[in-house]
Amino acid sequence: MAIAYTLEFEKPLADLERQIDELKRVGEERGIDVNGELATLEQKLDTKRAEIYAALTPMQRVMVARHPRRPYTLDYLSSIFTDFIELHGDRLFRDDPAIVGGWARLAGQSVMVIGHQKGRDTRENIRRNFGMPHPEGYRKALRLMKMAEQFKAPVITLIDTQGAYPGLGAEERGQSEALARNILEMSVLETPIVSVVIGEGGSGGALALGVSDRILMFENSVYSVITPEGCAAILWKDSTQRERAADALKLTADDLTRLGLVDEIIPEPVGGAHFDPEAAGESLRSVLIRHLAELRKVRTERLVKRRHEKYAAMGAYADA
Repeated sequence: MAIAYTLEFEKPLADLERQIDELKRVGEERGIDVNGELATLEQKLDTKRAEIYAALTPMQRVMVARHPRRPYTLDYLSSIFTDFIELHGDRLFRDDPAIVGGWARLAGQSVMVIGHQKGRDTRENIRRNFGMPHPEGYRKALRLMKMAEQFKAPVITLIDTQGAYPGLGAEERGQSEALARNILEMSVLETPIVSVVIGEGGSGGALALGVSDRILMFENSVYSVITPEGCAAILWKDSTQRERAADALKLTADDLTRLGLVDEIIPEPVGGAHFDPEAAGESLRSVLIRHLAELRKVRTERLVKRRHEKYAAMGAYADA
């Protein structure tokens, strides 16, 4: 079947998939054996997909991270976790659907899973504010983290947002304070925390779920202080300079691993997580199980101390 949503650089793949669909249709209608030709085209498609995804530019990875068919938090909750019980509300203002969270089991162990959630269509995106949380979303997340701490259960956060919502109401209700409070509380939370950037990790809205013992990124995810478009608009007064900005921001998983900000890159299927969500989920599952097993062996005092040391070492200045 042809690609339902095609990125600009994926157009050669869409053309090949259309050829495959057309060949299948002709074979069925005329009763012709086209298996040989199909095998050739499918091999060509696989080769072309591997070539394209092996040479993505930083901005192209941003587009993959934003792909509307990419798995979101609820997709992973249904595929690799079991017994998920969603918890709602911040006990102060309201529930924010842009962040979902609750108890779940991973390989039989109880964990608290919290993540950003976007919508699949216009109506759901409006309800979830395109994955950009209000302060009550972050306060809900913090409430769930503190609950997990009480029960000594690990916290898993799944990051996928362009940033916290910058609207007037959000600012009036203390958006900056909510982000800062989460960063502070996560730095001293007395239970293991693993954060995974599953799509786009943007600005303080991502960091407010990202202060953790282990920071992981999917191969085609991005993590940055600002979107490439926003950076280009500020630096060059021209949002069309986004390619230049994306390269300068060093926002890819490879860049951030080299800089020592990310602990591990989770491989994606060739063609991105949206091409094979089940394979992407299995990769995430195995990595989470391994990291949580390692963190459970660390005493609480040592865990928090190592977390402090981890972030204190980031961006440290060394005199040559």
